[in-house]
Amino acid sequence: MSKVEVIQCDEGEFHVIKINGEVDAASSLEIDEVLEQVSKLFRNILVDCTGLTYISSAGIGVFTSRIDEWEEKGTSLVFFGMASNVETVFRILGLDQLLSIVTTIDEAKDLINGLQENS
Repeated sequence: MSKVEVIQCDEGEFHVIKINGEVDAASSLEIDEVLEQVSKLFRNILVDCTGLTYISSAGIGVFTSRIDEWEEKGTSLVFFGMASNVETVFRILGLDQLLSIVTTIDEAKDLINGLQENS
């Protein structure tokens, strides 16, 4: 049984991936499959972390391994709603310098809209 649940929905021009539970080595494979499919179809991706309780290095690797691909395609990916323990892991590893992390979905949308206006 998976420790993670992934729910997807569209909010206008944004595709939202909601992650509930724990992302560890086993469940990171599921996240990777979702990201692979979503990356082919959408340019504006929001990752809802409000239900994410834990992420391992393997889980983080799923996201960091795609950074170059997203930059090449012009894909915007923003995380929002991280619990402090999860956000701390991202910040300690310096991933807040590579990945966009904000507090709310509205901030995530505004960030993507602002990036697109400036490009």
